[in-house]
Amino acid sequence: MINFHVDRSSSVPAYAQLVRQVREGLRIGTLQPGDQLPTVRSVVTSCTVNPTTVLKAYRELELSGLVEARQGAGTFVSGTLGHADPHAMARLRSSLARWLGQAREAGLEDEDVQALLASVIAENSARRTQGGGDRTQAAPAPGAGFQKKEGAA
Repeated sequence: MINFHVDRSSSVPAYAQLVRQVREGLRIGTLQPGDQLPTVRSVVTSCTVNPTTVLKAYRELELSGLVEARQGAGTFVSGTLGHADPHAMARLRSSLARWLGQAREAGLEDEDVQALLASVIAENSARRTQGGGDRTQAAPAPGAGFQKKEGAA
């Protein structure tokens, strides 16, 4: 079962954070069709959010066909996202964890890492679009288009 968390310092609304976590779980394979989501009450307690926040998230997921509410039984995953090989995902996750350790050693904070990742994704997407979707083109150099913020170690 997924364990939700809400980042109060984020500019992303709490309901959208819950939706994102379910979508990410579906993409990386930690959630599968048939899995039950936590009850509204348990999410309210664990995340200290309003019940309408959880209901809004679950309703959005239901409207997008990813979950279904079963009267008296709870909310269950009914859809899927992504079609990546689970073994490939595990290898990539391990590599990414090692890379993140190196980024931390280099003094990067969460926002730095997120900015770096976003810039690489954007550059790669632009290259794929310009190249007609050719995935064999070289990936952008790490740190391309990224400037370290002042005061970071």
